[in-house]
Amino acid sequence: MNVITAIKLYIEKMTNESGPGLKIILMDKETTSIISMAFSQSDMLQREVYLFERIDSARSNERLKHLKCIVFIRPTKMNVSLLADELRSPKYGAYYIYFSNIIPRTDIKLLAESDESESVREVKEVYADFLCVNPNLFSFNIPYCMQSLKWIPEALMRSAQGLTSILLSLKIHPVIRYRAGSVVAETLAKQVYDVISKESSLFDFRSHDNGVPPPLLLILDRRDDPITPLLHQWTYQAMVHELLTINNNRVDLSKVSGISKDLKEVVLSGDQDEFYSGNLYSNFGEIGSRIKSMMDEYQKKAKDQRKVESISDMKNFVETYPQFKKMSGTVSKHVRVIGELSDQTAQRNLLNISELEQDIACRADHSAQLQRVKKLVADEKTAVKDALKLVAIYALRYERHANCDIMGLLQTIEKRGGKASFVPKLIEYAGQHARQGELFSTVRITDAVKFTRNLIKGLKEIENVFTQHTCLLKETLEEVFKGRDLDPMYQVVGSYVPFRRPHQEVVVFMIGGATYEEALAVHQLNVSGYRVILGGTTIHNSDSFINEVAHATIGVQPKHTKSLQQFYSPD
Repeated sequence: MNVITAIKLYIEKMTNESGPGLKIILMDKETTSIISMAFSQSDMLQREVYLFERIDSARSNERLKHLKCIVFIRPTKMNVSLLADELRSPKYGAYYIYFSNIIPRTDIKLLAESDESESVREVKEVYADFLCVNPNLFSFNIPYCMQSLKWIPEALMRSAQGLTSILLSLKIHPVIRYRAGSVVAETLAKQVYDVISKESSLFDFRSHDNGVPPPLLLILDRRDDPITPLLHQWTYQAMVHELLTINNNRVDLSKVSGISKDLKEVVLSGDQDEFYSGNLYSNFGEIGSRIKSMMDEYQKKAKDQRKVESISDMKNFVETYPQFKKMSGTVSKHVRVIGELSDQTAQRNLLNISELEQDIACRADHSAQLQRVKKLVADEKTAVKDALKLVAIYALRYERHANCDIMGLLQTIEKRGGKASFVPKLIEYAGQHARQGELFSTVRITDAVKFTRNLIKGLKEIENVFTQHTCLLKETLEEVFKGRDLDPMYQVVGSYVPFRRPHQEVVVFMIGGATYEEALAVHQLNVSGYRVILGGTTIHNSDSFINEVAHATIGVQPKHTKSLQQFYSPD
């Protein structure tokens, strides 16, 4: 179960089936991102693809009959119409057409009628309709999936199509479960089930005999865990996304002072960057020492490169120069990224803020925590957006506490020019009334057995105060793999025969966006021998999650935050 490998196999199939010779690839906006996440431009050049064009952009009318055209597009009505126009007046000598998902027969008929010159050589479905972020992580790049706390129809359709594609690419015919009580999760689960039932011949994969249960598709709702996207992250990939933002494996550094021209946008791809791949889940402290080791190695090789004294030395130089140049670029890129992360951490006092975030998320101590929150929120050295997130975490934990002071904290946020309306919207979106189950663990001193167990564990293994939070997803998956009864918390769509053994393979989809902290949890489970893949409508950092909440609550009247109504400004 590797989503990068799945995409790569499809793309290699497309380039191989068209045979040898010069090729162009014709894509739409989304398939352009799908390919760029899996292959670099130089990788595509090695496969004889020399031109890249968009079917939905203005293009030259020059006829290039000597070129073969690989068409890789999503099966939307707009794309089919544009492709039909292309085939009526073909620009290239031959067309090999690949749709990224299931296409209706009526659309195939339209394309056949448009191909009067008979230039089409292949028409196939390849199930590559998702962005492969990490081997165990995918996204549909949908920034907002809800409005008025209901599915946006286009987002629902895209999610159903994308999940169908994931299942087909991995050859999975799953049991489908969704979070009970979540209308959006139930709606999506039933749509995917309907597609599987309708296209049953496509899902005729291996049977599960000998008591081995089929894979599980688990559809969850972000509203059950609004805490994880708000916490500051301290592993490399998650930290880069939180502080700099990763967009389709690219990071924009153009606003960093003194940045060189070639580093204004950098590519961070685990498949194309060995250092990044090996350190996705390393914490901030580990990254610093590993960067130093890489720099030391680079300086040693740079010194060796200068010693060109013989023909043999020249030959070695020519052979090793490409690797040396690549290493130079890798060192420059990661040193600059790490430097910016370090600067922001210091300037924004993120160590102190993160410690308090983790403390609130993991431990109930209202009085002491409230005083610390007040102090940091009022401190001008604390960035307003960091103060806002701190208040949001406090509000989610203590919204029903007798001495809760959300009102006073929001007044401070408002005086500082922050978007105080976010907090009441967040409570409407994912407050205690909206969540299923218990999000926050509470350590009670009166529970002597539990306290003693935690104390012993603390003596044996001192946890990092910045990473002590465990996302709800990890706890959920541990329940799945222990074989615990998932009913009634997670409802099944369609008929289901219970198995004695727990599921061996799980695909998790998070409506409302997944996070890199959850990807880390999945990675840790996979390292332990389990088989899990995580996906989401998007991959959130705290800023994108705040925007998601604002969009999802458009048109929602404050029912659960009437005392905070003065802050609940309409969008």
